[in-house]
Amino acid sequence: MAQSRLHVELLRYTPRPEEVVAMGAKLCYSPADINDLKQGIESKDQAGFVDKLVAMGHMSPVEHVSFTFGVEGISRACSHQIVRHRVASYSQQSQRYVGEQTDKHQGKVFDYVIPPTVADAGKAPWFEEKMQIIQGWYDELNAALGNRGEKSQEDARFILPNAAETKIIITMNARELLHFFRVRCCNRAQWEIRAMADEMLRKVKAVAPMLFKEAGPGCLKGKCPEGKMTCGKTEEVREKFRNM
Repeated sequence: MAQSRLHVELLRYTPRPEEVVAMGAKLCYSPADINDLKQGIESKDQAGFVDKLVAMGHMSPVEHVSFTFGVEGISRACSHQIVRHRVASYSQQSQRYVGEQTDKHQGKVFDYVIPPTVADAGKAPWFEEKMQIIQGWYDELNAALGNRGEKSQEDARFILPNAAETKIIITMNARELLHFFRVRCCNRAQWEIRAMADEMLRKVKAVAPMLFKEAGPGCLKGKCPEGKMTCGKTEEVREKFRNM
């Protein structure tokens, strides 16, 4: 079992996102009608304007564009953290309807994530053994509940661990994404959601480079917001995101 099978795809996003943001911002200050404003914005490169807008902190126009990601190979522990970001929409694979039964003859178990610290401590085989045991418990409980005519998977899932893999689709507007990157790309964030956030940032930078030019953890443009809990690696972090 691999330590992580993280895979992030940018499934959809608002077409020409930086033009949409520019339209929202310029409408606030322009007497032009919508069609004239649209034509004027489409005829020019809006990169410089969007860069200035973000630098000024005029963020409400940034909410007009959204990005939808497909994420797989993360643990339930990670997904529990993701859904704390409430200005977003989520669709997650259900353990109620998607069972974790496997072919016992092949010795397979449900997909799960092994934390790097577990592997580094030489405990990966021990961890894998425990996942095999949990699979047996799950199968036993699922069968017992099914024999009673109960909704077996619905309650058998209670015995599954946070390590169990899940899949999720996430939609966030650009303003919420900037906040998400600020807190989840930070070295203080849990390793799994940090790796996911880094991949998400790479994806959006490719399609909206000016919107996400300065995106990343809170220490990129000023003092570390973690205070006494800082990782102490500000320059290293800044270099990482300059090269992303």
